[in-house]
Parts: sequence; C-alpha cells; structure tokens
Amino acid sequence: MVTQTETDELRVWVDQDLCTGDGLCVQYAPEVFEFDVDGLAYVKDGSGELLLAPGSRVDVPAHLRLDVIDAAKECPGDCIHVLRSRDDVEVAGPDAQD
Repeated sequence: MVTQTETDELRVWVDQDLCTGDGLCVQYAPEVFEFDVDGLAYVKDGSGELLLAPGSRVDVPAHLRLDVIDAAKECPGDCIHVLRSRDDVEVAGPDAQD
C-alpha cells in the first residue's frame, strides 16, 4: 500500500539555530544534507550546491522521500522540516501533526 506521503512532492529545510551537528541527516540522505565548515547541516539543491541562506528549501527527490522523513523524525535537534509542496503542511519535523 502506498501512503500519501510517498507520492506527495516534498520540500525540506534545516533550522541551523537548532542543529546539533549530530549528522544523522547526512547519513540518511547525503544527496540532500551536508555539513558546512561551521559543523551544521544544510540542504543541497539538485546540482549538489550547499544552500547557506537561513530557511533555504529544496525539493526532495522522489527516491529519497522516506529517507528524508526518517532523518527528520530521528533528528536529535528537531531542526529538519519536511513540507508538502502543494500546501506547505509539515509532514515530518517538529511542527508536524502526528
């Protein structure tokens, strides 16, 4: 059975003010998350460029949706926000409605 989250287009961003630098997100989805020299996680766009502006959002590749959601759920800093592209509802992260 396919869930709605598996088919919805998603976007993700990281709140660096809450990032603990733990690195679980980079382990889950290295195509989407990467550390900068400050030791904090940031998102990368489709070309692999690190987006350093606060609140930068990127589209989540379809094949990485579940990995990105797992990263948000497991993040010790609760700093990863995964949003549905069509309505900006948070589906995983600190503001998600369970």
